[in-house]
Amino acid sequence: MLSETLEKGLREYRIGEKIRALRGKKKLGLVQLGQHTGLSPAMLSKIERGQIFPTLPTLLRIALVFGVGLDHFFGADEDKPLAVVVRKEDRLRLPDRTEGAPSYYFESLDFPVADRKMEAYFAEFPASAAPSAAHSHPGAELIYVFKGELTIDINGETTTLRKGDSIYFDPSAPHRYQCSGRASCSAIVVIAP
Repeated sequence: MLSETLEKGLREYRIGEKIRALRGKKKLGLVQLGQHTGLSPAMLSKIERGQIFPTLPTLLRIALVFGVGLDHFFGADEDKPLAVVVRKEDRLRLPDRTEGAPSYYFESLDFPVADRKMEAYFAEFPASAAPSAAHSHPGAELIYVFKGELTIDINGETTTLRKGDSIYFDPSAPHRYQCSGRASCSAIVVIAP
């Protein structure tokens, strides 16, 4: 059984509609598609109507019949401009580490978007939390602080940002974050790979 958030996220891909469109272009009936995939026409009908979501192996069977890759089902529609709304109540709040007290919590602001050109996060840094573990990654990173104070250590050099401050930096250097004020800190973090 899927959670409401997962079900809503899967619906946005409109997998069933895309299968029905492919079937229509090839002029295949459900019975014929079932013969090619080994799936029952009833199951295919439920998938097309969005009553159930196919597993990846099932979706791959269907994709092979039409000569498309899985990206056909998860990519953006070519004729529709890309616009994805992520409601606050649908975001998942995760800690930066699974063991010990977290240095910060983050929520992806763009998780349903396939083939993202950037990754955006809402981050909260609790007051008096230990610094995050030093990490590095390719690309570029931008942080905008809209509440509290955040100290960023980039390759041994520290900078403190206050409300309204931002920083752009090369994240291939080891860096870490820590709330430096008496109150918690909130920021938007954008990473471009």
